[in-house]
Amino acid sequence: MSHAGRLLVATPLIGDPNFERTVVALLAHDRETGAFGLVLNRPSDMLVRDVTEGWDRSVAAPGVVFFGGPVDTESLIGLARGGSGDDRFAPLVGELGTIDLARPPGDEHPPWFGLRLFLGSAGWGPGQLEAEISDGAWWVVDAAPDDIATGDPDGLWGRVVRRQSGRLAWFANCPLDPTAN
Repeated sequence: MSHAGRLLVATPLIGDPNFERTVVALLAHDRETGAFGLVLNRPSDMLVRDVTEGWDRSVAAPGVVFFGGPVDTESLIGLARGGSGDDRFAPLVGELGTIDLARPPGDEHPPWFGLRLFLGSAGWGPGQLEAEISDGAWWVVDAAPDDIATGDPDGLWGRVVRRQSGRLAWFANCPLDPTAN
């Protein structure tokens, strides 16, 4: 079963500091080829205008580049929603797609919205993500439309966990170090 289009939410058992309290938009997932996603809640201090020319007018606030994950950290990826009909927009899953950042941003009112720029990505080899989910490192949950370009990326993990049903929502109050509780 593919989880593409859903969110991976790091559990307190993740055991990898690269992913502690992260929310990953899973953009591609196949048991045989692996998985690909972008960490949504790791803003950097790099302003978009300092990294690429002209795109700062098109990105969602706060106007910084996000760390998309520890893989291929030299690549800049533009992710937005609803850009069908524009040849700079390449659909991935649902209404999410990548934006061709090598081309000029164009007019001031593009057909997409919620554009974020990510440096690097998150990736898993065949079967790797399934094993991590089985080991309890990730919760797989449905995405809400505003998760990608939330105005409060630092609070995203808690909000996503809090909106889940049952016992999972309890984890929204879990301290960073559960042993200190």
